[in-house]
Amino acid sequence: MGQYPYRSEQPGWIDGRTADTAIRERDFFRSVYTWMFTGLMLTAAASLLVVNSPAMQRAIFENRLVFWGLIIAELGMVFYLSARIQKITASTAAMLFLGYSAFNGLTLSAIFLVYTSASISLAFFTAAGMFAGMSIFGYVTKRSLAGWGSFLMMGVIGIVIAMVVNIFLRSNAMDFMISIIGVFIFLGLTAYDTQKLKSYAHAEGGMRSNLAIIGALALYLDFINLFLFLLRIFGGNRR
Repeated sequence: MGQYPYRSEQPGWIDGRTADTAIRERDFFRSVYTWMFTGLMLTAAASLLVVNSPAMQRAIFENRLVFWGLIIAELGMVFYLSARIQKITASTAAMLFLGYSAFNGLTLSAIFLVYTSASISLAFFTAAGMFAGMSIFGYVTKRSLAGWGSFLMMGVIGIVIAMVVNIFLRSNAMDFMISIIGVFIFLGLTAYDTQKLKSYAHAEGGMRSNLAIIGALALYLDFINLFLFLLRIFGGNRR
């Protein structure tokens, strides 16, 4: 027995580079989830602001110009942020993400006028648990999920088309099936996006800050869509 019997020897596969990689990824994901949580809180605050203000409800939902203006502004910010992420400053990226989160909250406030608080709470907490599980899976799995990307994006396009068709068919059975498929698609995207973000952690310092925000946006969208599809399933108790 040596002089220090309780000293554990460092495994041969752990070196400085391995430790640095782990630290970079941990710090990067802490930033991603912080931005995502901030965006969700801002969305919730904006929604509650509308819910508690009849004047804002009338301004948004009784004026098609305002409502569709918000939708177009949201889409514009997402596309601009995604396309210019390598060229804009971190402060601009943050402003766009937070602006999108706030505008999304204004339009999503409609769910509080349609669904009961019980249905919304059930959908939210179920989405939170499922999202957390799939994000952890995407982070720890050694299996490459790269092949999921194109398949899942085709699924997104498919359910969008199906939802448009069902506007005219008004089929409850089709609506339920779309919602079930949507849940599985965005669970898959949560794992896929989480694993993809691990490679972003090794970008240069300034760019890493921007990529943390675009990563937060991707996971934010996965969570919001997962929540909305679950709400469609659990939302039998409408107002």
